[in-house]
Parts: sequence; C-alpha cells; structure tokens
Amino acid sequence: MNKFTELSVKIRKSFKVLGPGMITGASDDDPSGIATYTQAGAAFGLSTLWTALITFPLMACIQEMCARIGAVTSLGLSGVLKQHYPKPLIYTMMIFSFPAIVLNIGADIEGMGAVAHMLFPAIPIFAFEIVFTAMILYGVILYPYQKLAGILKWLCLVLLLYIVIPFLVKVNWGQVLKHTVIPTIHFNKDFFEILVAILGTTISPYLFFWQATMEVEDIANARRRVVVNKVFMDKMAKDVYIGMFFSNLVMFFIILTAGVVLYNAGIHKVDTVDQAAKALSPLAGKVTYALFAAGVIGTGFLAIPVLGGSLSYIVAETFNWRQGLDKKFNQAPGFYLTLVVSLLAGLCLDFLKISPIQALLYTAILYGLTAPVMIAVLLHICNNRKIMGGAVNGRGSNILGGACLVLMTLAAIALIWFQF
Repeated sequence: MNKFTELSVKIRKSFKVLGPGMITGASDDDPSGIATYTQAGAAFGLSTLWTALITFPLMACIQEMCARIGAVTSLGLSGVLKQHYPKPLIYTMMIFSFPAIVLNIGADIEGMGAVAHMLFPAIPIFAFEIVFTAMILYGVILYPYQKLAGILKWLCLVLLLYIVIPFLVKVNWGQVLKHTVIPTIHFNKDFFEILVAILGTTISPYLFFWQATMEVEDIANARRRVVVNKVFMDKMAKDVYIGMFFSNLVMFFIILTAGVVLYNAGIHKVDTVDQAAKALSPLAGKVTYALFAAGVIGTGFLAIPVLGGSLSYIVAETFNWRQGLDKKFNQAPGFYLTLVVSLLAGLCLDFLKISPIQALLYTAILYGLTAPVMIAVLLHICNNRKIMGGAVNGRGSNILGGACLVLMTLAAIALIWFQF
C-alpha cells in the first residue's frame, strides 16, 4: 500500500467518524455567510478576526445542547417544544422560521447563480439558479439519508478552498495574530452592524433544529444498535466541536482574505459574493478568483439542503406529519412538499426583484429576534430533568449558554436600534 492509498484510507475513516456536527458547522458557511464575512474584511480589514475566538465556544456549546436533546429524547427540537411547552411557542417559532429560511435560501441561490454566471458569462444567471435548484431537489428527494449525509460530508471539503486562498497572497502574519487575540472595536454604526451580522450568521436558529433532528436520524439509521451512554455523548460532542471549529476557521480565513486583499486595495464595500470574486480577480489573480467562486457554488449545494431540511422538520413535527430524509416522497409527502415549496419560494425571490442584500437584511432581523428566545428555551430544556434525565447541562454549558443568551439579546437590541 503506497502513501497516497494510506492517506486516502485514513481520510475515509475520519469521515466515517464525523457526523451531523460536521455537516451543521460547514453548512453555516453558506454563500450569504461568505458575503457577510467578506464585507467584514473589506470594510474593517483584520479588525474583526477576533470574533472567531468568541463565536466558536458559543456555537459549540449551543449546538452540543441541541445534539444532546435529539439523542436523549429521540425527538427533534420542534417535537420537544410541542410535547413539553405551550403550543403558541412552537407556532411562533414556525411563523418566524419560514420567511427567514426562505429568504436565506433565496439569497444563497442568487449568490450561486451570480458566481456561476461570472465563470460562464454566456449562460444567464436565472438559468443557473433554476438548474441548481433542480439539482438540489433531485438529490434530496432521490437519495436516502445515509447516502445524502455522505454526499454532504464530502461537500464539506469545498470549504478547504477558503483556507488555501490566504496562502496565495502576501500576508503579514504578525498583524493577523495581533488582531486575532486583541479585540479591536470601532464605536460606530457600521462596525456594530457587521458584528451583529457575524453573530446572526454564525448562531442561526435553523441550525438548532437541524442539529437535534440529525442526531435522531443518525441514531435511527445507524447500521448497529446505538446505546446513548457517556461514551456516545462524548463522541457526539467531539463531532459537534470539530464541526463548529471548522466553521469558525473558514470564517476566519474568509475575513483574512478580504482584509488583506480587498481592504488594502481600497475596496471597502462588497454587497454580494460575485462582487467579492470580481474584486479578487485583478488583485489576487485568477486562481484565487476561481477558488473563491467554486467555494461559493459548493457551499450552496451544502447549505441549501440543510436550510430546506430544517424547515421541513419544523413544519412536519409541528403538524405530526411523517418525516425524515430516510423516507421516500410518497411516505412523507408533507415533509418533502415543504422542502420543495421552500426552495421554489427562494428561487422566486430573484424574479420578484428582491435583492440578496434585502433578503439577508430581513433574514438577519428575523434570526435576531428568534435566536435569544430559542437559546433561552434550549437552556431551560437542558436543565429540565423531566426531559433530559441525567443528561442535563453542566456548569460550563450553562455559563457559555448564558453568555450566548446575553450576547444574542444585546445583538438583537442593537439590530433593531440600527434599523430605526
């Protein structure tokens, strides 16, 4: 066995160990998230690099709680809310989640189409949008859960492109280290708006629902009987932590790329991912431009099934419909029709002349309003022994979860303040 074959075998074994946590973390860096991180770097250089150190432990804590809820209760988050909390709460979450997720899907589809059009100018943007939407729907509906999960895990590798890009340009690593460990804060509206946008992009409520439900699916579809004990919980937590670390690492390198290339070139406003790719081309070379563009398309294929799937699980659990990516269309029609409607509604945003920036703004507002409520609910669930038994939160989880609640509440207040 040669070295290449040995490396290939090791990678395959590592991917088998990784599960829902890795997919959740990677899907957080969707095209709309890439646009947010790029704008942060373009507008403020390296000044926001330190946010990656803040968001990682908070994301890891919250997503681990969601995973634990799914593993212990064998229910998705919507199912737990419906079973143990007043019905208006789950209906409110669903009402807020539907438009937020559809807008997010729409912004991602538009970003994918715009970037693909740059690579192949002869084909119009709307044609790419239709083709990408059809491909995603075909894959999600046709493939069973295990096959789809495998595809999504391999798509996570696309994000490695963003880690490579900074090494293709000249970087002052001393300055990078300084801005990473020493927070820089500009006391103005634009800086706080980008901070709120980063928090809203990394700690998104739809990921809470997806993480819990995917743990349930993963256990149900395991080839061997799964015993939910301390060993399993530790393995599950490790998967979540790796996924969230990977997500934040990619965010860090996207901000770094924009901060070094765009900010230093005097380009301080980037509204969309295609603008970012266009700006990179003359400044950092065609290779960097092509890698950035390919990453946007790949992350769209990864994130949109997660967005649409999250919404399908929320709606299906709320109305007691049959659900699951392991089911065929005729076995769970309501579940899959919700997925189809969410993607087609997102696709229609372009034809309704709703720009990606408008979609992202509305999405941020809706996420900003629901995130503090959902985090408070998560903390309540994870400290409730009637629901969680012996798997309740430890002191560390409560401290980090409480810090996340305070931070997201302040972010929501700031978001509303800046709008008016």
